[in-house]
Amino acid sequence: MAYITLNKQHFFNNLDIIAQRSKGKDKIALVLKDNAYGHGLREMAAMAQEYGISRAVVRSYVEAKEIEEFFDYILVLADTPQEKSAKICYTINDLDSISKFPKKTKVELKVNTGMNRNGIEMDELREAFFLIQKQELELEAVFTHHSCADEDQSVFEQQNKNFAQVKKEVTALAEAFGMKRLRFHSANSAALFQTDDFTEDMVRVGIAAYGCLELSGNVDAEALQPVLSLYAKRNSTRHLDKGVCIGYGASYTTSRECQVGNYDFGYGDGFLRACSNRYETPEGILLLGRISMDNSSFLSVAEELLIFNDARVVARAAGSISYEILTALKPYLKRVILE
Repeated sequence: MAYITLNKQHFFNNLDIIAQRSKGKDKIALVLKDNAYGHGLREMAAMAQEYGISRAVVRSYVEAKEIEEFFDYILVLADTPQEKSAKICYTINDLDSISKFPKKTKVELKVNTGMNRNGIEMDELREAFFLIQKQELELEAVFTHHSCADEDQSVFEQQNKNFAQVKKEVTALAEAFGMKRLRFHSANSAALFQTDDFTEDMVRVGIAAYGCLELSGNVDAEALQPVLSLYAKRNSTRHLDKGVCIGYGASYTTSRECQVGNYDFGYGDGFLRACSNRYETPEGILLLGRISMDNSSFLSVAEELLIFNDARVVARAAGSISYEILTALKPYLKRVILE
């Protein structure tokens, strides 16, 4: 069966760059949601712990419990508590959700500064503080999320201005409500690499840690190295004459006599069908015909084939983004850590 390798040296290289930009590995919160962007939740958590990362960000309670042993602090982005935990902190995404959190739950308050997705509005801060105190929740931090840090500088700058105002108001509110000093964070991967002097309490890094951040002309971003590679094994070989069709829909016709291998990796495993007839491997081996559910045909008879070692390249062939390529990879694929 197809399998994945995870390059620890590349991962640590990426974390070194991130730690330098964020001014310390203690500032890093590794985003491990959606099976660590397809890399493997526990595999990446274990390597992060080895490096010295003590904070993580996940999507759900289930993910948090799966990696609780590896971290001191875990932020859940989109779930409500199943039990009280000293390590797990939950996100408040709107005012109505505050009443759903059990008393004494650790929470972080998300504020909408311009993405217009999750988070309370900036003019709801006082009401949020009142409800949090009424519900007897333990507020740990206030944060936001950038929509265009890697695309639109003007939007990025406006969100930074908005969050600066949020920080000012929150600091005053925390004092008025008798709360402890709160932490602030807004930077995702792109925002960190677009910021020359990082000053926040934490940075939430995902795609940069996995080595697939795309920021043209940014020296540090270009020094990041992809962590994940995917290999497939040959199921069968065909000797085909010129003018023979391959696969569903007969969408590819051989231009010459050739040997074609069929490999055990298809769209059922996470190989996007959009790559059909328009992708070649890092070694220049052509994908032939449509990708099937469990199989793909290549102009190769090698017993094992490197399908990709940089999700960004696959994304360009599929007309997509590296995030989709990586998170599409099924959890049952074996992941092997390369020391």
